[in-house]
Amino acid sequence: MAREALVEEPERVAATWLAVRRDLVRSALVWRKLRRFVRHKSGMTGLVIVLVVAAAALLAPVLAPNDPTSLTPALLQGPSWAHPFGTDVLGRDVLSRVLYGARISPLIGVAAMAIAAGIGTVLGLVAGYLGGIVDSTIMRLMDMLLAFPGIILAIVVVAILGPGLRNGMIAVGIAMVPTFARVVRGEVLVERERDYVTAARGLGARARRIIFRELLPSVSAPMIVLGTLGVAGAILAGAGLSFLGLGAQPPSPEWGSMLNEGRNYIATQWWIATFPGCAIAVTVLGINLMGDGLRDVLDPRL
Repeated sequence: MAREALVEEPERVAATWLAVRRDLVRSALVWRKLRRFVRHKSGMTGLVIVLVVAAAALLAPVLAPNDPTSLTPALLQGPSWAHPFGTDVLGRDVLSRVLYGARISPLIGVAAMAIAAGIGTVLGLVAGYLGGIVDSTIMRLMDMLLAFPGIILAIVVVAILGPGLRNGMIAVGIAMVPTFARVVRGEVLVERERDYVTAARGLGARARRIIFRELLPSVSAPMIVLGTLGVAGAILAGAGLSFLGLGAQPPSPEWGSMLNEGRNYIATQWWIATFPGCAIAVTVLGINLMGDGLRDVLDPRL
């Protein structure tokens, strides 16, 4: 027993040193990549846009001149000092609705992406590490979901669950699960052959500990990039569902539903659909710029 302990002790010390060195390297890389992102012009531009949209959402009760759902006699009035973005067919202030919509539309994207990232990451980690029949089963299920266009799959899920804001978030999140699962699985297939995983396996660590304590931090960089870029797509998909009447329901001031309300007046009362459309475009542009900056900073191939 004493001889076996002497033999195992150097291996345990070596494994511990590998883990400590890996953590130190990761910390140094985080600070280095943060400095690179600050110097990335388009990434910082996107971050500023995202922060402005977030500030508008938080300060909507202060910035909005009127209640977003209150009806007034000022029907279909163009932009003026009283109503900078005009009013809609029911006399509601478009500026107020756009500001309050910043609380709903980006939330759809973030919530949907959280659902997709949570489910897809777990499936990708398990499939990539365990392999075999588990990997084949999970990946064939993801292939089945990828056979449908994302928006069509989201419509099918909403048709099953019923229209509504919450069900719209779930539908968009489920439609984006396969993307996360496949990307994370590909990263795990590479990382599971690294020395730190072999050392953890040699020390008797269980599969669950290796997956969530060792592999998960190693695949975080592509997850961050994919999640950031995916939020923009989720916002567009959520707006599309609301435009079709399957997402947020009236009188909720959601940008997609506002587009639906203004589509019949686009030739004459252009402001009803133009301003929420511009809000969607600017928000998606900011998120895409920030995601491109993160990709340039975090992708080791670049």
